[in-house]
Amino acid sequence: MTDTQQTHRSLPALMTLSDRAAERLRNLYSGAHKDQILRISVGTRGCSGLSYEMNFVNEALPTDERVEDQGLTLLVDRKATLFLTGTVMDYEVKDLESGFTFKNPNEKGRCGCGESFHV
Repeated sequence: MTDTQQTHRSLPALMTLSDRAAERLRNLYSGAHKDQILRISVGTRGCSGLSYEMNFVNEALPTDERVEDQGLTLLVDRKATLFLTGTVMDYEVKDLESGFTFKNPNEKGRCGCGESFHV
């Protein structure tokens, strides 16, 4: 390799969807949130400092990153990309609750109640 050649490593996907998350999102997009897109951002909250925020929006903001996986589209606030790169969004159903969860390789810890995280 010469000095002018550079090697590039592939970057992980910004976000991916588990099969369960894709199925749930597909149901939401075809029902109550038809013609809307899920937008994910990171805000400040809780004892660890950061929290995942999700809202259905009618259109993307100019600063949103578009994520496409399993034939579905979702938006990620560009400011959140630093915190979310490589994250897998899942959907879990438990006895008393259900909802989207995030398996984020950037997390260094979570608060005791699970409401917030830090990187």
